[in-house]
Amino acid sequence: MKRWRIDGAVSSRGMAVALGLLAAAVAWGSPSTGRAEPPVSHAAGFSHARLDRISDYMRNEVTTGKIPGAIVLIQQHGKPVYLEKFGFIDVESGHPMTEDAIFRLYSMSKAITSVAAMMLVDDGKLALDDPLSKYIPAFANVKVGVEKRDEGGNVTLALEPARHPITIEDLLRHTSGLTYGFYGKDAVRKLYLSSNLYLGDFDNAEFADRLAKLPLMEQPGTGFDYGHSIDVLGRVIEVVSGKSLYEFEKQRLFDPLGMNDTAFYVTDQAKRPLIAEPMPDDRSTGPVTGLSDPMQLRRWQGGGAGMVSSMSDYARFLQMLLNGGTFDGKRYLKPETVALMTSDHIGPGTKISHDGFYFPGADSGFGFGFAVRTTQPPNTRFPVGEYRWDGVGGTFFFVDPKDDMFMICMMQSPSQRWRIENEMKTMVYGALETDLRISHDLAH
Repeated sequence: MKRWRIDGAVSSRGMAVALGLLAAAVAWGSPSTGRAEPPVSHAAGFSHARLDRISDYMRNEVTTGKIPGAIVLIQQHGKPVYLEKFGFIDVESGHPMTEDAIFRLYSMSKAITSVAAMMLVDDGKLALDDPLSKYIPAFANVKVGVEKRDEGGNVTLALEPARHPITIEDLLRHTSGLTYGFYGKDAVRKLYLSSNLYLGDFDNAEFADRLAKLPLMEQPGTGFDYGHSIDVLGRVIEVVSGKSLYEFEKQRLFDPLGMNDTAFYVTDQAKRPLIAEPMPDDRSTGPVTGLSDPMQLRRWQGGGAGMVSSMSDYARFLQMLLNGGTFDGKRYLKPETVALMTSDHIGPGTKISHDGFYFPGADSGFGFGFAVRTTQPPNTRFPVGEYRWDGVGGTFFFVDPKDDMFMICMMQSPSQRWRIENEMKTMVYGALETDLRISHDLAH
């Protein structure tokens, strides 16, 4: 963001961006206070020249046809430092990107569902060590799949009883043994893929019962296995609250936070033009969510991957977490609960295994809904304590408590997300004034 001058010498481009940021601050309110306040200048910690590199980079991604469009927000000290939109909501329709565009979140849904569950923990209605079968009896006798080879060398799948019950904590940290069937060639994952899990118009209760009939990937509490844990957690929320997952989240999170466009489906036909679409040849996201068309209403409210949202909605959600569980004077989570969620729960001391599909990466652990950075990667400014996640559709975010900031990129580009996520994060930290001071000191 530009260092705005009041002597009339600001550039036309700078004025346009300034007005855009001011409009965003008024529309969203200051996320730490809820009042409409002007955005901070980058004097709070950013180089405007280096932030411009992000704009140049994203415009090039659009003009070279790699992505249809995007919105990027960097927010520090409760106010937007950088907010720009690029390209199109949908290249086929030609609709330009707007700040109220609606995106499929896919796995960024998991953070929201995890927060909703921890609100019930704060309420005393749910405990981390509760067995899952207390709420969903079908999981009382779940089996674990173990691959064995017969005399001919053929792989067979043996079923063994679970040595420990799945707990609510296991669901939150992906150590339940529940997996996905669209990656890996293990026998259990192949069984997931061939079991018609997504057949028909089912609800959360039926989906949980279907999963309970399948074997676990490993013994509960022994390994990180990315999968349907948070979908099952969504069903637990329904059982405990007596409401559908959406009704509970709408009452406790979405309405109070002003997350007006966050839901499992888009029900207002007038908003169809706002649904962001990927490039026509970049739509391979698998069968998991049933969100090929967010306006096709279904009974399933997939807490693990089924939500849609907008930039402003998700910014309010992340600011609440960065504030330690409060927003606009209302408390959603206890500060110690936020700290618990954003701490590593599967580190070396836990003896929880990480296989080749450990998506947080070697420098990170996992909390309750978020990857948590535990080691600073070489030659980066990426801080220990950062927490983050992304969605297979292309959206991603990170929260940096040390620098009191977060960044969100909203786009629908499945094939480009990891590359862009890593490159953009490097540019964001390269724009911090602290980095520039360090470079200057080293040079002298």
